[in-house]
Amino acid sequence: MEVKLIKRLCRYLADTVINFDIKQNTLEKEPTKRIYDKQSALVKAESYCAYQERAQQEVRDKLYDWGLHHNEVEEVITELILTNFLNEERFAMAYVSGKFNIKKWGKVKIKQGLKLKRIPEKMIVKALKSIDYDKYLETIRAAAEKKSAVLVEKDKYKRKYKLVTYLMGKGFESNLISEVLNDNNLT
Repeated sequence: MEVKLIKRLCRYLADTVINFDIKQNTLEKEPTKRIYDKQSALVKAESYCAYQERAQQEVRDKLYDWGLHHNEVEEVITELILTNFLNEERFAMAYVSGKFNIKKWGKVKIKQGLKLKRIPEKMIVKALKSIDYDKYLETIRAAAEKKSAVLVEKDKYKRKYKLVTYLMGKGFESNLISEVLNDNNLT
């Protein structure tokens, strides 16, 4: 009965194929590859880039998913750069701004995220310099105070360890964490 239902469901989903593994009773989604010619892929990629800032690697991966070959992908990427739909420096600045101001991430975590997107090191450094130092310290302090308020640990050393571990997980540097904790008596 379940297999029939899943097969019927497969007919209605245009973008994905669902395989049902009877032995493990699990569903697996596999994206289907749509084949686009270079011109239609360019139009679709322009729309994809206009929606939000993208890294070159994100667009490159999407073009390969659409079934384009290496030469076509590089030509489309070049065209997107020339028409200013794709700009890695602009992407890096937007990424840093969003992750710091909205998600309250530290520089270490932001840098790792940009490296995963294959942004060049020089652009990463330039984008990270756009973060105001005083605002950065204030963000560390605010995150520390917020976490400190919910910690129930009584032992001073365990409490500090949990606080430092939390802040390092958010991507803040250990030397700045220590400085902020000591300056604000949060230890």
